[in-house]
Amino acid sequence: MERRNFIKKATLTGVGLAVGTSLSRCTDVKNQSNQQQNLTKGPTAICTWRFTKANAVAGKALMQGKSALDAAIEGVQVEEDNLKNTTVGKGGAPDRDGNVTLDACVMNPKGDCGAVACVENITHVAALARKVMEETPHVMLAGKGAEDFAYSQGFKKEELLTQSSKSAWQTWKKSSKYNPIINIENHDTIGMLTLDEKGDIAGACSTSGLSYKMRGRVGDSPIIGAGLFIDNQVGGAVATGMGEEVLKTVGSFLIVELMRNGKTPQEACEEAIARIVNKNQQYKAFQIAYIAMDKQGNTGAYCIHEGFTYMKYQNGENIAISPDYYYHPKS
Repeated sequence: MERRNFIKKATLTGVGLAVGTSLSRCTDVKNQSNQQQNLTKGPTAICTWRFTKANAVAGKALMQGKSALDAAIEGVQVEEDNLKNTTVGKGGAPDRDGNVTLDACVMNPKGDCGAVACVENITHVAALARKVMEETPHVMLAGKGAEDFAYSQGFKKEELLTQSSKSAWQTWKKSSKYNPIINIENHDTIGMLTLDEKGDIAGACSTSGLSYKMRGRVGDSPIIGAGLFIDNQVGGAVATGMGEEVLKTVGSFLIVELMRNGKTPQEACEEAIARIVNKNQQYKAFQIAYIAMDKQGNTGAYCIHEGFTYMKYQNGENIAISPDYYYHPKS
């Protein structure tokens, strides 16, 4: 059942439906008028970190004419299935009690969004977030409710804790002190932005969160405006790194608004990082990185510490970009 039919059957007010219709008509006119300009650089996919295969899958899907959202979800699903990636999907590091819980969100070009948080036993949580967006009147489902909804939609129950992740967790429990290691244990969220042949932008974000987190902890990844934000008139942004710090500045929304006001994707990412470090004197203890893309396929990225890499698929070429720029405090 599509969201629209669900809402009608739930007898939600006609006022809400009327407002949604009028808003979509206004944006459609502007999007159509800018269609050709938006296609100047062709279909483009970018993602956080060196997820080469994931970004290639998304890029090739775009080249085959698939929608931006379809491509983004296909891309992140590669890492959700990657048992060697301990911070996304199956094989992700558990919380301090030994439970693997996953978070994800998606946004489509219309501004619709869906998210899930603290989900156990389900691998493809980005696809599940899409189901929340399209098949329910809600934006987010969490915990057991999200898991039960997944089963109702045909998702299979799977064991997410691999033997490798279990062994690492057991070793961690024996340690007297634990601190996240920059660029290793507080990143690897896969955030992806895609621009399709129609000039539409969508995005997806998927993670198992901070290694050995407290039971029930949720970071920025499933939070719209923090881990991911899309405005199809402007562009999109995604975050990776220490989620608590991204949440405090609603970083992805901030980047899109900065682009709306004339900044390039690169300038907007730099400003978002500056907002964080200027408010937190402990910024040297954690990593945060943003990537962004505008409607023309221009991209940008910035991070607190060196060591961040992102992937870019454009014109049939999939390249890793390791910026030689990162945050330097002004003297």
